[in-house]
Amino acid sequence: MCRWAAYRGTPIPLEQIVSAPGHSLIEQSHHATQAKTATNGDGFGVAWYGEHPEPGLYRDVLPAWSDCNLKSLARQIRSPLFLAHVRASTGGATSRDNCHPFVNGKWTFMHNGQIAGFDAIRRPMEAALSDRLYRARHGTTDSELLFLLAIEFGLETDPAAAFGEAIRFALAEAARANVRELVRFTAAFSDGETLYAIRYANDEYAPTLYSAPTCGNKGHCLVSEPFTDTDTKWHEIPAGSFVTLTAGGISSARFSPMQVEPVKVAEVA
Repeated sequence: MCRWAAYRGTPIPLEQIVSAPGHSLIEQSHHATQAKTATNGDGFGVAWYGEHPEPGLYRDVLPAWSDCNLKSLARQIRSPLFLAHVRASTGGATSRDNCHPFVNGKWTFMHNGQIAGFDAIRRPMEAALSDRLYRARHGTTDSELLFLLAIEFGLETDPAAAFGEAIRFALAEAARANVRELVRFTAAFSDGETLYAIRYANDEYAPTLYSAPTCGNKGHCLVSEPFTDTDTKWHEIPAGSFVTLTAGGISSARFSPMQVEPVKVAEVA
């Protein structure tokens, strides 16, 4: 399992989330306390929004704790909205293309979780992508594929419905392939204006998600594991939640993919 943190608010240096707090994301990369594995050393990445619609992106295969460039960049780059991730692979090689966050146009996405039996259903999931989005797939992870499927299923117009359909599609293909039907999914994603997060699993083990006002109430942070700075009061987001964070504040709605009518998708030959 991976660790991640996302921020939206007044522009701040990335280091105030990535490296400065007690039990920061970099510390979590080698000493996580709420994950199956304490070490998340299979690469890292940060995506941030600035003066352009598309985000900046920096990813590498080094463990986050050993990359001096990451600390330097995090100290210099200021952003009102950014996503940062440290990876512990559950599948897929350790490569830049498999490191989160993933970017497509203005959208960024990062994930902590898994699709059980992914190797058995990867091909039909990829076949559901348009040619454009299939060509946009550079890595081999289930996370990137779910992201691209959500774009295929209407992320631009209805993010909750799009990810709900992507999850339903994965579970339906697992049932068809007679493999374990399991999706564990805690993710953050953004179009550069709104920061979204989802916490969901179709069993009782949804990966963790917390929220809090942070940096002297300059903004709001969503994390998979809390920092330990004394000024931040963390709230655990319940499983089955869809979180929306805008300039007007944070809100949460129920996220229950299996109780929604699926989106009709054209057959792919």
